[in-house]
Amino acid sequence: MNKFTEYLKNYTDNKSICILGFGREGKSTYRLIKKYCTPKSVTIADLNPLNNPPENVKIITGENYQKSLDEFDMVFKSPGIVLEKKPADLKCKITSETQVFFEVYREQIIGITGTKGKSTVSSLIYHILKESGKDTYLVGNIGVPVFDIAEDVKEHTIIVCELSCHQLEYMTVSPETAVFLNLYEEHLDHYGTMENYHNAKKNIYLHQKEYDCLVINSDIEYEFTGAYDYTISATNPDTDIYVYSGIKGKIHIHSTSDSDSINIHTNNIKLLGVHNHYNIAVAYFVTAFHVEQEEFEKALITFNPLAHRLEYVATVDGVRYYDDSISTACATAIEAIKSVPNAETILIGGMDRGIDYMPLIEFLSTCHVNFICMETSGKRIYDTISNIDFNNPERVYYVQHLDEAVKLAHEITPSGKSCVLSPASASYGIFKNFEERGDVFKKLVAGLKSE
Repeated sequence: MNKFTEYLKNYTDNKSICILGFGREGKSTYRLIKKYCTPKSVTIADLNPLNNPPENVKIITGENYQKSLDEFDMVFKSPGIVLEKKPADLKCKITSETQVFFEVYREQIIGITGTKGKSTVSSLIYHILKESGKDTYLVGNIGVPVFDIAEDVKEHTIIVCELSCHQLEYMTVSPETAVFLNLYEEHLDHYGTMENYHNAKKNIYLHQKEYDCLVINSDIEYEFTGAYDYTISATNPDTDIYVYSGIKGKIHIHSTSDSDSINIHTNNIKLLGVHNHYNIAVAYFVTAFHVEQEEFEKALITFNPLAHRLEYVATVDGVRYYDDSISTACATAIEAIKSVPNAETILIGGMDRGIDYMPLIEFLSTCHVNFICMETSGKRIYDTISNIDFNNPERVYYVQHLDEAVKLAHEITPSGKSCVLSPASASYGIFKNFEERGDVFKKLVAGLKSE
């Protein structure tokens, strides 16, 4: 047993345990508890029926799966589960994989959160460290449960952990190095208000200790915890870290510490757009504690953008198609238009979660692109534009679904220009997730090639 498994054993010893949610993380929790721990009992509770459930374990499924939580000493909640009662109103202890893992390894963790960009930044930081020969893991919201690597962490292992608002919501421990990239209107169907959403995200740094490190977007209000705090921006030069595009072909990263100020040539970098220059600056500043500048630049050149994030798909009849299905906010759709070379057509719309689309509408009124609206949020955007003073409304189209949008884009986008799917909306209720939406888009584009 290493120090983690010993801690988990003591943590759960002689406790009645409920694993709430039996997806990837719930299964990871069950595996380690079964292997190392001696709880009084283990129960698995999930809304949906389980395929191949563990033997000799009590199973609770169906609509009432949360009704008996107070019968347990401890509940390991998966991040995808929304509690029907607040933890303060429950007699049981609400915990999670992330909470327990951080209690043991917080000093070795670089934690990254934000509404947008956290997967890219987490993957980039991991890539830089890995390519520079560091013992490192990439875990968390990116898809690898932290318990999957808990047995293998060594004294000098660096753990890069992407953190969603749901993972952070009830956390009482923060990583030694915390990154808070940005904060946009999102997940209001769960949190109700931006204040509640922000409060969940704050746990990335709120429990930091003196001499820990926080890198935070200068637009985000935050409380001082005693950690070293560094503000970062791509628009405000009066910050601790300022990134901007100056001479063509270079990214300038200026820090209040001259030794951390560098110019990075972009000729061979595959990440598109100013927002990705910002992401690069974050990764540079965080990894500067571990790698040399030359190692950083060498690794940066070999980093490939993640799927569905301004990902080039194909060229059909002279039109370049890009998949930015990850986009669920106005700001990301705006950045997509700014970032894609020769953007001429953008596909917008999906599930309507009631966010304010006026920033996107106002931006679209000032630029020349065609935009094709679809699904419920697209219909709301289209109807809003129809009732306001909008520049060249003939550029605005509405179709019901993605297949019609791709077909129309093929008809109206001139050769030599680009079309980008950047929905500024969630995919739920239409697709399983944004990955499936992006994959469908790619197949539709491939279908254009075969026609």
